[in-house]
Amino acid sequence: MFLQERPTVLTGDRPTGILHLGHYVGSIQKRVLLQGDADCFFIVADLHAMTTYFTKEEISLLPGRIHDLVASYLAFGIDPEKSVIYLQSGCPAIFKMNFLFQLITSANRVMGLPSIKEMAHNAKMEDEKISFGLLGYPILQSADILMSQATLVPVGKDNVAHIEIARDIARRFNQLYGTLFPLPQECLSEMTSLPGIDGKGKMSKSAGNAIFISDDYEVIRKKVFSMYTDPNRTRSDIPGRVENNPLFIYHDIFNSNVDEVNEFKSRYREGKIGDVEVKSSLAHVLNSFLDPIREKFYSYRKDVFLLDSILEEGTSKMRVRSEKLVGEMCARMGLYSIK
Repeated sequence: MFLQERPTVLTGDRPTGILHLGHYVGSIQKRVLLQGDADCFFIVADLHAMTTYFTKEEISLLPGRIHDLVASYLAFGIDPEKSVIYLQSGCPAIFKMNFLFQLITSANRVMGLPSIKEMAHNAKMEDEKISFGLLGYPILQSADILMSQATLVPVGKDNVAHIEIARDIARRFNQLYGTLFPLPQECLSEMTSLPGIDGKGKMSKSAGNAIFISDDYEVIRKKVFSMYTDPNRTRSDIPGRVENNPLFIYHDIFNSNVDEVNEFKSRYREGKIGDVEVKSSLAHVLNSFLDPIREKFYSYRKDVFLLDSILEEGTSKMRVRSEKLVGEMCARMGLYSIK
């Protein structure tokens, strides 16, 4: 029977590059807040990265990208003294658990997920090039969640369907072999995603519409001034639309000067302010927000020994935990074990 005194949190990211503001809004800020009140496990999901980045050249970039991700975590405020940061492929139990969960999950349950098609599209993969590994992504993700026996999973709303699959798999295993896994629940931020600067969907590394924590002052300013706004507003004296306008979504999240934001909105609706003034303010706000994070990122990124030490310690902890759990799974499923 599964018992737990306080919440266990599992979430993470694929090491496909440096984190951006969309990661912060969608999940990272929630993770930082949860660290003091839950047992937190943050996965560097290199196996998931290989479902869309699998060529020899792409795989050769993984070590650097792993360091980028861990440095990003630390810069945002994830504390390895409070949380476990671990490398997915460093825990051999994940391979066995993934296979065992495949046995009790129907193909139809995972093949209809729109997120798989979206990932393939962003990675510029045609249908005939979508790998079996990418189709099985939700089951591997479920194994990640259940391997930590997580009860809470901070995610964006686009991943809620994946948490539902993890619950289904946990429920199915518990029914067949006795209760071993809790049923994980999604933990959504108030703002579960951030629109990209091009106004086309959410901010994404692969879509090329992101503001990264490593971007310097001028890069951020250029990106802000290129941002999609109200397409019908061709002059500053034309009343503009504030609702669903990325400029004001960003201001609402990152600009703590509420009076200034409300004034901008009022003048924008009345056609009494130009995009340049609103964008100039936003560029300043974002740079002020990112200045300390950017400084920490570059400081941590230079210390590869520290990054590797954090990963090794965290992976060792998860390896011990996961081997014990998968051993219990195998015993319950009647798999013969040689001592």
